[in-house]
Amino acid sequence: MRRANIAMALAAFLSLGIVAVRAQVYPAKIVRVVIPWPPGGSNDIVGRIVAQKLSEILGQQFIVDNRGGAAGTIGSDLVAKSPPDGYTFMIHSATHVANPHLYKKLPYDTLKDFVGIAPISVQIGMLVVHPSMPVKSVKELVALAKSKPGQVVYGSSGNGSFVHLTMALLNAMTNTRMVHVPYKGGGPAAIAIASGEVQAMIATIGAVMPQIATRRIRPIAVTSDYRVEAFPDVPTIAESGVAGYEFTAWIGALGPAGTPKAVVDKLNSEIHKILRMPDVAEKLKSQTLDPLVMTPEQFAQRLKSDYDKYEKVIRISGAKVD
Repeated sequence: MRRANIAMALAAFLSLGIVAVRAQVYPAKIVRVVIPWPPGGSNDIVGRIVAQKLSEILGQQFIVDNRGGAAGTIGSDLVAKSPPDGYTFMIHSATHVANPHLYKKLPYDTLKDFVGIAPISVQIGMLVVHPSMPVKSVKELVALAKSKPGQVVYGSSGNGSFVHLTMALLNAMTNTRMVHVPYKGGGPAAIAIASGEVQAMIATIGAVMPQIATRRIRPIAVTSDYRVEAFPDVPTIAESGVAGYEFTAWIGALGPAGTPKAVVDKLNSEIHKILRMPDVAEKLKSQTLDPLVMTPEQFAQRLKSDYDKYEKVIRISGAKVD
């Protein structure tokens, strides 16, 4: 019995030693960074910035793998079922904690099958319209939508996405009936609004910067409770007549549950370093994606609280998978 106990203790010690060595040399091979959205949206912008910098700092390739579809659930499922060794993780948005309240069944458990590695940036939405729309304010858009119920069409980056829920909440709070058309990501949705395929949208600002600059879309208001630095003349939705409206989200890194804590802590630390780099901070802020820093433990708490928050927002807004 004593020999057996000694053998078990030795095995446990050696196992801990192997985990420690693996953590010390991480990453020892190529790391896949899954972005569960198509190219062109805010998640893609943030993910590519982080992947490039991690490659430079850690001397190993962090390869971006866009797996868009079903509001991020396809890419999320891939990550949930990947080996929890730190060599696959994803850059996703708060849509991740909204999806379980919109879809009747998901192929994974949103909270149990993932570990939060680090938040990266804050997401702020901007209400924009196609220039053909005869509106220049929230009040004018609401008045038009009420005069033509079911005729104003708005786009989103997918069912349950931040872009969808912000607009669904506006619909609910203004008692309007604008019609939702989901696309497979922020990039395709931005193309749709710029071409006039849809008439309005609350977009993540980074996804529509080029269209705003070329005046292919008109900015109306922002979803935060403060005006953003890059657009000081664009009011908030709340100050535009919808009292109490405020909706911001986040983009962050998450891995499969069971990823070694040493690896999670290392990635968290390196991402924090990246966010402090002047060129990265400037790139993010230019897209109105302000850096967001938390420990893995703080991020875990945020995931749970946002999970509960989105359940309430979805119930209030009446948002559903079309």
